[in-house]
Amino acid sequence: MAGPILKKGSQMYALGGELVARTLAAQGVSTIYTLCGGHVMGIYDGCLNNDIAVIDFRHEQAAAHAADAHARLTRNIGVAVVTAGPGVTDAVTGVANAYEARSPLVLIGGAAPLKTKGMGALQEMPQLNMFKDIAKAAFTITETEKIPQQLHEAFKIALSGRPGPVFIEIPFDVMFNAVEPPEIPRRVVIEPVAPELSAVAQMFEILRTATKPIIIAGTQVYWDSAHTALRELTEQTGIPIFTNGAGRGTLPMNHPNCFKSARSAALREADAIVLLGTPLDFRLKYGQEGWNPAAKLIQIENDPAQLNHNRQADVSLTADARLVLEAFSEGLQGLRFDDWLQKIQSIEAKKEAEQEQWEKLDDTPVNHFRFAAELNQFIDDNTIIIGDGGDIVTACARVIDVTLPGQWLDPGPLGCLGVGAPFAIAAQHLYPDKKVLIINGDGAFGLNGFEFDTAIRFNLPIVSIVGNDAGWGNIRVIQQQMLGEERAIATSLAPTRYDKIVEAFGGYGELVENPTDIRPALERAFASRKPACVNVTLDPKGLAKIAPNMAYIM
Repeated sequence: MAGPILKKGSQMYALGGELVARTLAAQGVSTIYTLCGGHVMGIYDGCLNNDIAVIDFRHEQAAAHAADAHARLTRNIGVAVVTAGPGVTDAVTGVANAYEARSPLVLIGGAAPLKTKGMGALQEMPQLNMFKDIAKAAFTITETEKIPQQLHEAFKIALSGRPGPVFIEIPFDVMFNAVEPPEIPRRVVIEPVAPELSAVAQMFEILRTATKPIIIAGTQVYWDSAHTALRELTEQTGIPIFTNGAGRGTLPMNHPNCFKSARSAALREADAIVLLGTPLDFRLKYGQEGWNPAAKLIQIENDPAQLNHNRQADVSLTADARLVLEAFSEGLQGLRFDDWLQKIQSIEAKKEAEQEQWEKLDDTPVNHFRFAAELNQFIDDNTIIIGDGGDIVTACARVIDVTLPGQWLDPGPLGCLGVGAPFAIAAQHLYPDKKVLIINGDGAFGLNGFEFDTAIRFNLPIVSIVGNDAGWGNIRVIQQQMLGEERAIATSLAPTRYDKIVEAFGGYGELVENPTDIRPALERAFASRKPACVNVTLDPKGLAKIAPNMAYIM
């Protein structure tokens, strides 16, 4: 074999990069996302030998975001490989985002040779401490023979409990040293954690005496493949379901028991609230504002640190979401909450009727909700949707009916813009037969829009539809409301033709100014079978006209 396989007499030797690739292959990792550098090029040779695809980006942050998306879509490790120094620092934001989103990204970074450590080698800098608070672990591999075992340990850390990122640096001399190949560990498989029987009994007691229970299904429901159990439980009992984070789509949003707009009303009245892998952060008002203070709280987590955070739970436990939901189905047989379900359905219907008025607006420039309604009519079960923006994604999230687990990807609670193109590239690479649609704000597009060059090079026909209001609309509206229009600075952008930028790369582009032209333009973009951009001119007053409270993010 070529590259990193060496032979001396009858003995075979392998370089460090080959051992990295063999270990990735054993874990079922099919692709690495990278930007080239001398410190890590040995890994590329190993990938060639082990049938691992290498997708190279224009910026390391984008490579890290793509690995994050790969992890989410495969429920396995996602791997980014970057060179030392600035390569690592460029990827830090992607790691931080993956940490908050509970995604098992493994970032492999190059490092200066051990033999010259501290002497001022090219791109040498202290790297581990940067990841202290944004990764589950960060360490250096100092012996080539230990690469497989230490990578295996990194995979275990990343996938265990609350999934999350791990950073590993491999010094140049460790990477290129040749050793007798050690044994490659088998794939890490995490066994589900069963709920404690005493805690299950307490949960049953709360739910059997409740009259107005709700379930908020978060990211853990997706990671634990608990979507079937969630659907069976709500259809058996009539408990209303609200989804959060990567939980979106674990119960189809067009299911009569799944709700988007009635959550605030439900939280004010609910007497039992079940949180499944949903942190009590800003999205849920920290479990305080707008909650029924007398409600009983049941909290199921894969992260013990999130238990009783911001609000004391009546029952809190670390357990697998699927096993908990299956226990509920078994223990709550015969219970129905139809009156409560019908009340929530009535509240939802009223709010949807109000929102529908906005969705029908024929204004030009296009209104955000009309934009979202046109997308909702276009999207089908064969579409993966990437949300990358501020108020445009906020509006779309209120309108679009996500129907499948993993169908919707967004940054997560860190709110990191710029994930659109990198997430889409990973999604299209993994699922070549699906349509991959990015919902972009114009500000967000600018952060990693150059990765359309990457999509062109790898023939990945992703489509971005840009809601272009010529500004950082989410912040601009807040500034205007708080300080007045004359003091709203640093939030304006040019009405740039992002469609022309993608055309210049070799893709397809189209400008849309009328809402009735949105869907035909999307049809043409996907029919082109090229990376494409549909640039839609939006009303710069945006949500301030129709839903001013949605602009606030704190």
